[in-house]
Amino acid sequence: MPRLGNTVEECIITRWLRRKGDVVVAGDAIVEIETDKTTFEVTTPVDGTLLETFYEEGALVPVLTAIFVVGAPNERIDAPGPQASAAPRVESPAPQVAPAAPAKTAPGSAEPAPRATASLSPRASRLAAALGVQPASIAGSGPGGRVLEIDVRRAYASAHTDQEPADAPALRSTSAFAQSDQEGLRRTSFAPMDQQALRRTSGGTTGLRATIARRMRESLATTAQYTMHASADAGGLLAVRARIKARGTTDVTINDLVTFCTIRALVDVPELNAEFIDGRIVRHADVHIAFAVDTPRGLLAPVVRHAQSLTVDDLARRMKTLATDAADGTIAADDLSGATFTISNLGSLGVEAFTPLINPPQVAILGVDAIQLKAVRRQTPREPLRLRETSARRAAAIVDAVEFIDSIGLSLTCDHQVIDGAPGAKFLAVVKQKIEEVEGIVAV
Repeated sequence: MPRLGNTVEECIITRWLRRKGDVVVAGDAIVEIETDKTTFEVTTPVDGTLLETFYEEGALVPVLTAIFVVGAPNERIDAPGPQASAAPRVESPAPQVAPAAPAKTAPGSAEPAPRATASLSPRASRLAAALGVQPASIAGSGPGGRVLEIDVRRAYASAHTDQEPADAPALRSTSAFAQSDQEGLRRTSFAPMDQQALRRTSGGTTGLRATIARRMRESLATTAQYTMHASADAGGLLAVRARIKARGTTDVTINDLVTFCTIRALVDVPELNAEFIDGRIVRHADVHIAFAVDTPRGLLAPVVRHAQSLTVDDLARRMKTLATDAADGTIAADDLSGATFTISNLGSLGVEAFTPLINPPQVAILGVDAIQLKAVRRQTPREPLRLRETSARRAAAIVDAVEFIDSIGLSLTCDHQVIDGAPGAKFLAVVKQKIEEVEGIVAV
């Protein structure tokens, strides 16, 4: 199982493209795999016969684990094979048992060596803290015994086998893992299941949909989120968009312009261009902006790297390319990771305000709402004022007038562990300012 990006710890076997006994040529696609973000094909590096496949379709497999063998016909398969700590085929994860207390030693004898604590991946560490699982009791299935996120979920599920709901047997009958406990299935969302049963019982839910659900729960469980709403005069956005459209070159959308303004705001207010990792705030000089894209497989967030160095035309082209690749399912794993800030635009769907959820370890996310008419009060002079007018005279000469403007809504969610209300409000004010001054920022 290839490692597809630094944050990918396990992948799902979605479809075997070749069967055991097939003759294959180097470069032939053998199996289709799915990360929590996109789908890839794994090819054979050599000519030969597909001698064995170690996992069923639907199985969740840690990276760097052998998943098939290509060799000469009738060749013995001694190695490679699936890792002993991984769960091949349809075996259910073994319950994790806490280590027994060390036996007392006789006086003068050597003390037994303490049990080494396995290293945890960052995602496994965050999930273990959120669920209250003791890392020392978890057997790691990653390279060198490293504890992965799936190991934490399995350990948690094993510790709660006595809390199954009454309908667990009926739900179990649809799973290829007949021995898996139902609490584990519900909480991990990744238990390998028979594909037809999966479509029958969950309306075609894929691994990506399950991952989105899990990450949203973890987002709320591991952060202290609050949301602030504001609005900005969108007249400048509409004017710039109209001039660019008349120019007839790059197609720049309102979302591209708002993203461009947000990038400029992150440069001015770098406190929000940050991550909160293992209790430590990591601020970034470069802005790697992610933007939410609705695809047939679910929500993805492609990343534009070093976005602060791009012109608005370059940004629009890059965002369009990434959005197309995401929708087609051909986007690279590295283009879906490493973001320092995210934008989610629901304005095109008519949403006037919403609460976007942070994608940890990021500390904030900006929601972009619909453009709508808004009444505002303007103060205008009744007549030209002379330089030496008294304050009373000036006040009497000012009248209030109500105008209707095109207003775009902004919804900013921050993690209160890192961003207090005042810095969050300051950033939102700077985004508003950039949007209202966009005609001076974007050269058309």
